Amino acid sequence: MTIAEIAALRHYQNIDDAGCRVFQDSLELVGRRWTGAILLAALRGARRFGEYRAAVTGISDRLLAQRLKELESDGLIERTVIPSSPVQIRYAPTADGQELMSLLQPLVDWSHRRRLAPRGRARTGQAARD
Repeated sequence: MTIAEIAALRHYQNIDDAGCRVFQDSLELVGRRWTGAILLAALRGARRFGEYRAAVTGISDRLLAQRLKELESDGLIERTVIPSSPVQIRYAPTADGQELMSLLQPLVDWSHRRRLAPRGRARTGQAARD
């Protein structure tokens, strides 16, 4: 282990139990099935329920509605009702939702690089060394 790696580990030794619980809650929020895809769809411009459904292939209407409610409750998505005939409902990422996605952008980038790597190289780590 390098000196830099040891120094980085010392930084995390100051995190108490409450800090660990808060971090775990955040990981569980992001790790819920479909949450990442819904947030990505929001950042790509999805606003109405049908646009989310089209952008997140494979999700059921019921689960999409549930996840949008959860993301709204968690303060990551804002729901706006537009009084018209018929009533329109729009969903947009909040500042917290945008910040979360900017923090996850390196993971999104890594996922794309991994997907594009020749088969077998991503798992062995060879693609990262090239």
